[in-house]
Amino acid sequence: MTELLPMNTSHLPVKLTLDDYLLLDGSGAFANYQKTELIDGEIFFMNAQHRPHVRLKMALYEAIKAALPAGSPLTLFIEASVALSGKDAPEPDLLLTSEPDGDGLIPGASVALIVEVSDTTLRKDLGEKQEAYARAGIPEYWVANLEGRLIRQMWSPANDGYGENREITFGAPLSAATIPNLTIVTDNL
Repeated sequence: MTELLPMNTSHLPVKLTLDDYLLLDGSGAFANYQKTELIDGEIFFMNAQHRPHVRLKMALYEAIKAALPAGSPLTLFIEASVALSGKDAPEPDLLLTSEPDGDGLIPGASVALIVEVSDTTLRKDLGEKQEAYARAGIPEYWVANLEGRLIRQMWSPANDGYGENREITFGAPLSAATIPNLTIVTDNL
């Protein structure tokens, strides 16, 4: 006897792997969408960056670049995609890596610091992205809150987020918790 099974009428999301995402990207599938990133297997199309976001990102770039000690093994990048895991390839605003050369995405294991500038993305940056960065073992993560005029600094990554954090208001010095001798001046943010 044939048994009839009920039809599934709910959506069944498909989580992409990093390899799936790179294959789609390489084929030009995202050509009409400017920039994308993969977070927990889902593709996100990134919004246009408005002037306040870009100004803050560039001010942070200049502050970190000026504060990097001479001879540091770290290189500062703007908007470079990072291979965090088999299902995460974000494109943070800024990052410090010990492996600037090579082909493909920046290896997550080489990243010492990630910085996200948040205007409309604060919930995502403190939620899904924080979890992805912590799961991948990124030692330190900063979220610059444009509207709140502060930086949330996080370190001590674990599977569910960062164990330590503090907030620094714009204008106060910010010392990295995991990178020796890196203190930025935030007066110009």
